[in-house]
Amino acid sequence: MNGFIPLWKPKGMTSHDCVMKLRGVLRTKKIGHTGTLDPEVEGVLPITVGKATKLTTLITDQPKTYVAEVSLGKQTTTEDHTGEVVDQRDIPETLTIDQCIDVLNHFEGTLTQVPPMYSAVKVNGMKLYEYARDGLEVDRPSREVTIYNITNLSQQLKIHNQQDVRFSFQATCSSGTYIRTLCVDIGKRLGFPAHMSHLVREEAGSFKSNEAVTFEQLEDAKNDGDVEKFIVNPSKPLSFLPSYKANTDEIIRFKHGQVLPVPSKLKEVDLFRVEDELGQLIALYQQHPTKAGQIKPFKVLQS
Repeated sequence: MNGFIPLWKPKGMTSHDCVMKLRGVLRTKKIGHTGTLDPEVEGVLPITVGKATKLTTLITDQPKTYVAEVSLGKQTTTEDHTGEVVDQRDIPETLTIDQCIDVLNHFEGTLTQVPPMYSAVKVNGMKLYEYARDGLEVDRPSREVTIYNITNLSQQLKIHNQQDVRFSFQATCSSGTYIRTLCVDIGKRLGFPAHMSHLVREEAGSFKSNEAVTFEQLEDAKNDGDVEKFIVNPSKPLSFLPSYKANTDEIIRFKHGQVLPVPSKLKEVDLFRVEDELGQLIALYQQHPTKAGQIKPFKVLQS
């Protein structure tokens, strides 16, 4: 089995938990995931299986789409509903959904984020959440992220109490964007403490929620001996890369990872897929850095 599984990660499990469980279901150790989701978050988590684990970073780096709910009135240590409250304020009845929409529009484009203390970003060899658990605050490296699109999903504010006023939005963003931090920053722009009260990842790269499969579906398929129907051709999620269809004589050379002349139609392409006549991914190739007019392997999946 070589390919991707668009897993629907349930709440209550870490991404690592999902990998460990799938190793049992699929009876293989060569499994990885393509982007961490917090335990309280559910949604699309592409899983790599077999030789497709070589492609993990390419999928991890693709844009993600989330549906998030922001709660105005309280800020927490974790920037979501699981943390301790560190700031709170009553939300005035004069606040309108239109004001919230106007603020959302300011977050489209490139912006700078400071990762939350409760995150896996490493500083001096330790993860930030390890410092946070010890009650330590450290300087956090800022990062540039891109919000490609952000859209309001609420017709009106959902008022639970004066310190819990909610609305939802959908955001498509670059890899590495912290939606928790985005919710806090939205609150700051409105002038209120805030945190993320709910989050679902709807898309990861080309994988969408309506394609995702659950553990229950995979276990049923395992019992029927039909798990492979959920394994996606590794070439499909890499459709953002140009492709080259190798002929019979070329296939063995690509499988062996040979340095080869660049195909005429791909002279200006930095990285491309090499497929066999059935559309199966053989390898990824790139321009050779020192040999003009030549290409070299980036990743080889078939050998």
